[in-house]
Amino acid sequence: MAHDPVHIGKNTCANCAIRHRAVCGALNDEELAELGRIGRVRHFKAGDIILADEEATTFFANIISGVIKLEKSSADGRQQIVGLVFAPDFLGRAFSKSNPYFAQAATDVEACTFPNTGFEQLLKKHPDLEHRLFENTLNELDSAREWMFVLGRKSAQEKVASFLYLIAKRQPLIGCSHAEHNPLGPHAANFELPLTRADIADFLGLTIETVSRQLSNLKRQGTIRLLSGREVLVPDLRQLQSIAGASDEAVA
Repeated sequence: MAHDPVHIGKNTCANCAIRHRAVCGALNDEELAELGRIGRVRHFKAGDIILADEEATTFFANIISGVIKLEKSSADGRQQIVGLVFAPDFLGRAFSKSNPYFAQAATDVEACTFPNTGFEQLLKKHPDLEHRLFENTLNELDSAREWMFVLGRKSAQEKVASFLYLIAKRQPLIGCSHAEHNPLGPHAANFELPLTRADIADFLGLTIETVSRQLSNLKRQGTIRLLSGREVLVPDLRQLQSIAGASDEAVA
Protein backbone atom coordinates (compact mmCIF):
# COMPACT_ATOMS: atom_id res chain seq x y z
CA MET A 1 0.00 0.00 0.00
CA ALA A 2 1.10 3.55 -0.68
CA HIS A 3 1.69 5.97 2.14
CA ASP A 4 0.65 9.63 2.35
CA PRO A 5 -0.63 10.44 -1.17
CA VAL A 6 -0.14 14.16 -1.79
CA HIS A 7 -1.74 16.31 -4.47
CA ILE A 8 0.76 17.62 -7.01
CA GLY A 9 1.06 21.36 -6.36
CA LYS A 10 1.73 23.97 -9.03
CA ASN A 11 5.43 24.17 -8.14
CA THR A 12 5.99 20.43 -7.82
CA CYS A 13 6.45 19.75 -11.53
CA ALA A 14 8.49 22.90 -12.13
CA ASN A 15 11.00 21.85 -9.48
CA CYS A 16 10.95 18.13 -10.27
CA ALA A 17 14.42 16.63 -10.76
CA ILE A 18 13.21 14.09 -13.35
CA ARG A 19 10.85 16.33 -15.34
CA HIS A 20 12.94 16.67 -18.49
CA ARG A 21 13.86 12.98 -18.60
CA ALA A 22 10.42 11.56 -17.80
CA VAL A 23 7.49 11.13 -20.21
CA CYS A 24 5.94 14.35 -18.88
CA GLY A 25 8.97 16.24 -20.20
CA ALA A 26 7.17 16.39 -23.54
CA LEU A 27 4.61 18.83 -22.11
CA ASN A 28 4.80 22.61 -21.84
CA ASP A 29 4.04 24.37 -18.56
CA GLU A 30 0.32 24.73 -19.25
CA GLU A 31 -0.04 21.09 -20.29
CA LEU A 32 2.06 20.00 -17.33
CA ALA A 33 -0.29 21.83 -14.99
CA GLU A 34 -3.16 19.91 -16.58
CA LEU A 35 -1.38 16.63 -15.87
CA GLY A 36 -0.56 17.78 -12.36
CA ARG A 37 -4.24 18.32 -11.59
CA ILE A 38 -4.95 14.61 -11.89
CA GLY A 39 -1.70 13.43 -10.31
CA ARG A 40 -0.71 12.49 -6.79
CA VAL A 41 2.72 12.00 -5.24
CA ARG A 42 2.74 8.67 -3.44
CA HIS A 43 5.33 6.96 -1.26
CA PHE A 44 5.84 3.21 -1.05
CA LYS A 45 7.91 1.35 1.52
CA ALA A 46 10.36 -1.37 0.49
CA GLY A 47 8.34 -4.57 0.10
CA ASP A 48 5.06 -2.85 -0.80
CA ILE A 49 3.14 -4.32 -3.74
CA ILE A 50 2.50 -1.39 -6.09
CA LEU A 51 0.77 -3.28 -8.90
CA ALA A 52 -0.65 -6.80 -8.77
CA ASP A 53 -0.37 -9.24 -11.68
CA GLU A 54 -3.51 -9.49 -13.84
CA GLU A 55 -5.47 -7.04 -11.68
CA ALA A 56 -7.33 -4.18 -13.35
CA THR A 57 -5.16 -1.20 -14.26
CA THR A 58 -6.11 1.74 -12.06
CA PHE A 59 -3.10 4.06 -12.30
CA PHE A 60 0.24 4.72 -13.97
CA ALA A 61 3.33 6.30 -12.45
CA ASN A 62 6.50 8.25 -13.14
CA ILE A 63 9.18 7.04 -10.73
CA ILE A 64 10.84 9.95 -8.91
CA SER A 65 13.20 7.92 -6.74
CA GLY A 66 13.80 4.35 -5.69
CA VAL A 67 13.82 1.00 -7.48
CA ILE A 68 10.91 -1.31 -8.33
CA LYS A 69 11.22 -4.97 -9.26
CA LEU A 70 8.84 -6.49 -11.81
CA GLU A 71 7.82 -10.11 -11.27
CA LYS A 72 5.84 -12.72 -13.16
CA SER A 73 4.16 -15.74 -11.56
CA SER A 74 4.24 -19.24 -13.01
CA ALA A 75 1.28 -21.62 -12.96
CA ASP A 76 2.66 -23.35 -9.86
CA GLY A 77 3.00 -20.09 -7.94
CA ARG A 78 6.72 -19.46 -8.37
CA GLN A 79 7.79 -15.89 -9.06
CA GLN A 80 10.58 -14.66 -11.32
CA ILE A 81 12.06 -11.15 -11.41
CA VAL A 82 11.82 -10.07 -15.04
CA GLY A 83 12.87 -6.43 -14.82
CA LEU A 84 13.78 -3.42 -12.72
CA VAL A 85 12.27 0.07 -12.86
CA PHE A 86 14.28 3.15 -11.87
CA ALA A 87 13.74 6.91 -11.92
CA PRO A 88 12.64 8.42 -14.30
CA ASP A 89 11.01 5.31 -15.78
CA PHE A 90 7.28 5.03 -16.42
CA LEU A 91 5.39 2.26 -14.64
CA GLY A 92 2.30 0.70 -16.18
CA ARG A 93 0.95 -0.20 -19.61
CA ALA A 94 -1.29 2.48 -21.11
CA PHE A 95 -4.53 1.28 -22.76
CA SER A 96 -4.17 -2.14 -21.12
CA LYS A 97 -7.07 -3.44 -19.06
CA SER A 98 -4.86 -5.33 -16.60
CA ASN A 99 -1.34 -5.23 -15.21
CA PRO A 100 1.07 -7.62 -16.98
CA TYR A 101 3.22 -8.20 -13.87
CA PHE A 102 3.64 -7.69 -10.15
CA ALA A 103 5.45 -4.47 -9.29
CA GLN A 104 7.03 -4.49 -5.84
CA ALA A 105 9.10 -1.75 -4.24
CA ALA A 106 12.66 -3.06 -3.88
CA THR A 107 13.58 0.10 -1.96
CA ASP A 108 11.55 3.00 -0.63
CA VAL A 109 9.92 4.58 -3.68
CA GLU A 110 8.48 8.01 -4.47
CA ALA A 111 6.30 8.28 -7.56
CA CYS A 112 3.91 10.61 -9.35
CA THR A 113 0.79 8.55 -9.98
CA PHE A 114 -2.00 9.25 -12.45
CA PRO A 115 -5.43 7.54 -12.72
CA ASN A 116 -5.57 5.43 -15.86
CA THR A 117 -8.67 7.03 -17.41
CA GLY A 118 -7.51 10.62 -16.95
CA PHE A 119 -4.00 9.85 -18.14
CA GLU A 120 -5.18 8.01 -21.26
CA GLN A 121 -7.42 10.96 -22.12
CA LEU A 122 -4.40 13.26 -21.91
CA LEU A 123 -2.46 10.92 -24.21
CA LYS A 124 -5.16 11.31 -26.85
CA LYS A 125 -5.26 15.07 -26.34
CA HIS A 126 -1.49 15.67 -26.41
CA PRO A 127 0.31 13.79 -29.22
CA ASP A 128 3.74 14.79 -27.90
CA LEU A 129 3.01 13.01 -24.62
CA GLU A 130 1.80 9.93 -26.48
CA HIS A 131 4.92 10.02 -28.66
CA ARG A 132 7.21 10.27 -25.63
CA LEU A 133 5.44 7.31 -24.01
CA PHE A 134 5.82 5.33 -27.25
CA GLU A 135 9.55 6.10 -27.28
CA ASN A 136 9.74 4.99 -23.65
CA THR A 137 8.06 1.69 -24.55
CA LEU A 138 10.53 1.09 -27.39
CA ASN A 139 13.43 1.79 -25.02
CA GLU A 140 12.01 -0.76 -22.59
CA LEU A 141 11.80 -3.30 -25.40
CA ASP A 142 15.42 -2.64 -26.39
CA SER A 143 16.50 -3.04 -22.76
CA ALA A 144 14.58 -6.30 -22.43
CA ARG A 145 16.25 -7.69 -25.56
CA GLU A 146 19.66 -6.62 -24.31
CA TRP A 147 19.03 -8.31 -20.97
CA MET A 148 17.92 -11.52 -22.73
CA PHE A 149 21.37 -11.55 -24.34
CA VAL A 150 23.01 -11.05 -20.94
CA LEU A 151 21.09 -13.97 -19.42
CA GLY A 152 21.48 -16.28 -22.37
CA ARG A 153 25.04 -15.76 -23.58
CA LYS A 154 27.22 -14.47 -20.78
CA SER A 155 29.22 -16.27 -18.11
CA ALA A 156 28.34 -16.03 -14.42
CA GLN A 157 31.00 -13.37 -13.85
CA GLU A 158 29.81 -11.36 -16.84
CA LYS A 159 26.21 -11.58 -15.61
CA VAL A 160 27.07 -10.29 -12.14
CA ALA A 161 29.29 -7.55 -13.62
CA SER A 162 26.48 -6.60 -16.03
CA PHE A 163 24.05 -6.29 -13.14
CA LEU A 164 26.43 -4.07 -11.18
CA TYR A 165 27.08 -1.96 -14.26
CA LEU A 166 23.33 -1.60 -14.83
CA ILE A 167 22.86 -0.32 -11.28
CA ALA A 168 25.88 1.98 -11.52
CA LYS A 169 24.60 3.59 -14.72
CA ARG A 170 21.32 4.46 -13.04
CA GLN A 171 22.86 6.05 -9.95
CA PRO A 172 23.53 9.80 -9.62
CA LEU A 173 27.23 9.41 -8.83
CA ILE A 174 28.35 7.69 -12.03
CA GLY A 175 31.05 9.15 -14.22
CA CYS A 176 28.93 10.58 -17.04
CA SER A 177 28.10 14.16 -17.90
CA HIS A 178 29.00 15.40 -14.40
CA ALA A 179 32.09 13.22 -14.00
CA GLU A 180 34.29 16.17 -13.08
CA HIS A 181 32.15 16.77 -9.99
CA ASN A 182 32.36 13.18 -8.73
CA PRO A 183 34.31 13.23 -5.43
CA LEU A 184 35.32 9.59 -6.01
CA GLY A 185 37.02 10.35 -9.32
CA PRO A 186 35.86 10.78 -12.92
CA HIS A 187 35.14 7.09 -13.52
CA ALA A 188 34.09 5.88 -10.06
CA ALA A 189 30.67 4.96 -8.70
CA ASN A 190 29.32 4.34 -5.21
CA PHE A 191 25.86 2.86 -4.73
CA GLU A 192 23.57 0.69 -2.63
CA LEU A 193 22.45 -2.60 -4.11
CA PRO A 194 18.64 -2.39 -4.40
CA LEU A 195 18.22 -6.18 -4.30
CA THR A 196 19.22 -8.88 -1.86
CA ARG A 197 21.67 -11.51 -3.09
CA ALA A 198 18.74 -13.93 -3.36
CA ASP A 199 16.90 -11.48 -5.62
CA ILE A 200 20.04 -10.85 -7.67
CA ALA A 201 20.39 -14.61 -8.16
CA ASP A 202 16.74 -14.84 -9.22
CA PHE A 203 17.13 -11.95 -11.64
CA LEU A 204 20.28 -13.42 -13.21
CA GLY A 205 19.22 -17.06 -13.25
CA LEU A 206 22.06 -18.06 -10.90
CA THR A 207 22.33 -19.54 -7.42
CA ILE A 208 22.97 -17.38 -4.36
CA GLU A 209 26.29 -19.18 -3.91
CA THR A 210 27.35 -18.31 -7.46
CA VAL A 211 26.42 -14.64 -7.01
CA SER A 212 28.39 -14.47 -3.74
CA ARG A 213 31.38 -16.20 -5.33
CA GLN A 214 31.43 -13.85 -8.31
CA LEU A 215 31.12 -10.78 -6.07
CA SER A 216 34.10 -12.09 -4.10
CA ASN A 217 36.02 -12.64 -7.34
CA LEU A 218 35.32 -9.08 -8.51
CA LYS A 219 36.41 -7.80 -5.10
CA ARG A 220 39.63 -9.84 -5.20
CA GLN A 221 40.40 -8.48 -8.69
CA GLY A 222 39.98 -4.94 -7.38
CA THR A 223 37.03 -4.25 -9.70
CA ILE A 224 34.71 -3.53 -6.78
CA ARG A 225 34.88 -2.94 -3.06
CA LEU A 226 32.15 -4.35 -0.83
CA LEU A 227 31.50 -1.89 1.97
CA SER A 228 29.07 -2.11 4.88
CA GLY A 229 25.63 -3.56 4.23
CA ARG A 230 24.79 -3.49 0.51
CA GLU A 231 27.09 -0.61 -0.35
CA VAL A 232 29.38 -1.12 -3.34
CA LEU A 233 32.24 1.06 -4.53
CA VAL A 234 33.46 0.76 -8.13
CA PRO A 235 36.85 2.53 -8.41
CA ASP A 236 36.80 2.48 -12.22
CA LEU A 237 33.58 1.85 -14.16
CA ARG A 238 35.57 1.23 -17.32
CA GLN A 239 37.04 -1.92 -15.80
CA LEU A 240 33.60 -3.14 -14.70
CA GLN A 241 32.23 -2.30 -18.15
CA SER A 242 34.98 -4.35 -19.78
CA ILE A 243 34.28 -7.41 -17.63
CA ALA A 244 30.55 -7.04 -18.25
CA GLY A 245 31.18 -6.89 -21.98
CA ALA A 246 29.00 -3.77 -22.17
CA SER A 247 29.60 -1.46 -25.10
CA ASP A 248 26.24 0.29 -25.43
CA GLU A 249 27.24 3.40 -23.46
CA ALA A 250 30.56 5.11 -22.91
CA VAL A 251 31.45 5.65 -19.27
CA ALA A 252 33.54 8.75 -19.80
